[in-house]
Amino acid sequence: MSDWFFKQGGRDRIIDWLSLDSKIDSLISETLGRIRDTWNSLTSFFARFKLTGWKRLANELACESLTLGAGGLIILYALALPAFQEFDESKYQTGQFAVTFLDVNGNEIGKRGILHDDAVPLEEIPDSLIKAALATEDRRFFEHYGVDFLGTLRALIENVRASGVVQGGSTLTQQLAKNLFLSPERSIQRKIKEVFLAFLLESRHSKREILKMYLDRAYMGGGAFGVEAAAQFYFGKSVKDIDLAEAALMAGLFKAPTKYAPHVDLAASRARTNEVLSNLVEAGFYTAGQVHNARLFPAKIVEHVNPESPDWFLDWAFEEVQRIAKGKGEYILTARTTVDLRLQKAADEALVSSIKNQGRYMRVRSGALVSMETDGAVRAIVGGVDYGRSQFNRATSARRQPGSSFKPYVYAVALEAGMRPTTTVRDRSRSCGRWSPKNYNGSYGSGRRIPLQYALAKSLNTTAVELSLSLGRDKVLEMVKRLGVSGVRKTCSMALGDGGVTVLEHTGGYATFANDGKLAKPYGILELVNSRGELIYSHQRDEPPAPQVVEPRVAEDLNKMLYQVVNAGTGGRARLDFTNAVGKTGTSSSYRDAWFMGFTGKYVTGVWLGNDDFRPTGRVTGGSLPAQTWQAYMSVAHTDMNIPTIPGLQPHPTQIAEMERLAYLRKTDPNYQAQANANSQTASLLPVATKKALKALATALRKANGKEASDDAPADPKDGAEKKPDQRAELPSRGEASKNSLSR
Repeated sequence: MSDWFFKQGGRDRIIDWLSLDSKIDSLISETLGRIRDTWNSLTSFFARFKLTGWKRLANELACESLTLGAGGLIILYALALPAFQEFDESKYQTGQFAVTFLDVNGNEIGKRGILHDDAVPLEEIPDSLIKAALATEDRRFFEHYGVDFLGTLRALIENVRASGVVQGGSTLTQQLAKNLFLSPERSIQRKIKEVFLAFLLESRHSKREILKMYLDRAYMGGGAFGVEAAAQFYFGKSVKDIDLAEAALMAGLFKAPTKYAPHVDLAASRARTNEVLSNLVEAGFYTAGQVHNARLFPAKIVEHVNPESPDWFLDWAFEEVQRIAKGKGEYILTARTTVDLRLQKAADEALVSSIKNQGRYMRVRSGALVSMETDGAVRAIVGGVDYGRSQFNRATSARRQPGSSFKPYVYAVALEAGMRPTTTVRDRSRSCGRWSPKNYNGSYGSGRRIPLQYALAKSLNTTAVELSLSLGRDKVLEMVKRLGVSGVRKTCSMALGDGGVTVLEHTGGYATFANDGKLAKPYGILELVNSRGELIYSHQRDEPPAPQVVEPRVAEDLNKMLYQVVNAGTGGRARLDFTNAVGKTGTSSSYRDAWFMGFTGKYVTGVWLGNDDFRPTGRVTGGSLPAQTWQAYMSVAHTDMNIPTIPGLQPHPTQIAEMERLAYLRKTDPNYQAQANANSQTASLLPVATKKALKALATALRKANGKEASDDAPADPKDGAEKKPDQRAELPSRGEASKNSLSR
């Protein structure tokens, strides 16, 4: 059968296998041949580029350079990206607003913004001032491209020789970049950002534009920004009319205006001016003979009735004015503010003296303080130790971990859920993932049941975390949002204050409790009047009534618990003998941040102490230096016994006794009212005497507190009233929170 099939050609009629095999072999052979020919032609073409000897070495070097260059560009981009993210053109635009500020009593206290009629073109600024600035700050300004590598190397060598910082390597462009876009922290990251931002400024602006911006934006002391404002402040005339001696004095202010300002330290100012005159000669801009008269006849300063300006407050108030006036079409404004200069000065002195007297020993170099009325009217803002050295406002812009001072927000949620100060909870640690909170003594809780107010007074971390987890962390987030506090994240340790908050917002959150649960949003502007005298904004008229964001019962119960913190807990050093004081201490992990937040019936004040570079302090807790600073300020802030009662508390016995005494005098002495009015007028005319008397009161109070229980006294589990000093129990030294828990 099969033979017949093949004989008949059946196999060929279906598939010609031999022909197909031949074609496949032929195709493969032809393809390989073509590939071989192509390869031979290519190798023959590139053979002419084959290098040997020095040419090959040069080629290898070029290739390696390209590789390293590409890698370097990638690294540069990675370093430059954070700097470019800081760049914001709106920050170096002078803006349109020109605002004159008045204090709460209607007295002029300062100005912010650039007056349109006073802007002086660079061509009209005296040559002597420009040369003095360049000779002192950046002699190669017109030769470098933002960064003077030769100048930096020279400064580095001089500093090594002197074993200290005697010369700076920053150019004018770098200084402008730092002032406009960066914080004052001393770090490698900030320096890298400064370099790239300097390059960016040089690429976008001419040298003349950069020089003009520097002269217009530099802080010159006395609340004056820019050379025109400084000339008006120090000499009472336009910068166009200053002479060489005055120009040298102003050029010396760029480095440290507070240190070299003539109304602060005339001797240091004269020495700095002579140094600038010497720089002019060394740079070749003037001869020794030309500067001789300027040395013999130094600049004369005009007298100022009140050279001290509440600059920290004004900077924040200027931002508030711009926010309020946006879209109104009015730019030349007069703003009446809430600031009280007496309280502002007391706040400055309390914070600065605390850091200067004890900061070195306790490794604390920075701080901030905010004080306001219970409705949110801000009376004082201190954003740092030295405004001349750094204008970064740590009170309104810096976000730091609040530590245990955050816990009242958690306890407010517990009170809203139906708990009371005497409700018992268990002191035990509850895990969240792999993390478990510890108390300051290192334990995971005693396991016993304790009153809620006792847990807050002792600042137990275990209880705070347990409450936040059992009640719901979302409810805690909702609470802080209601109170106007931002920057809080949902984490396991959020109850221990691991997020970043500002002193201003944190103080406003506490003010709501002092305001019986009504929202106390911080505000600083009472009225805005345009250049025609028309009222365009009034806080009383244009702002809605404060909403009730926390039930009065909750605020009152929490105030009772905060009273126990001060009188029988970790905040003992904040106690006031003439009125009730409530509050909470706070310390973040590694002792980087120390807080005391508290209030009386009249003022709510928040104090933060720490370091700008986030270095740990010398184990400073919220119950130590911050509480002492708070107590020193509040002792001076209250000038009489006319202090409202804190919601939820009874009037202080001292206040009751004083009010009874005054009432008796009004009834029995017909001349009492006239004498009281005369004393009131005399007190306003004699601030020095008043200040001395208040300081004496604060000293006496501090001595009295030193004899009483420490800030580590145990909380009384009972919701008790005032106790006599000799009845207060002593606490073992335990503190506020665990060493590993971001909170104390």
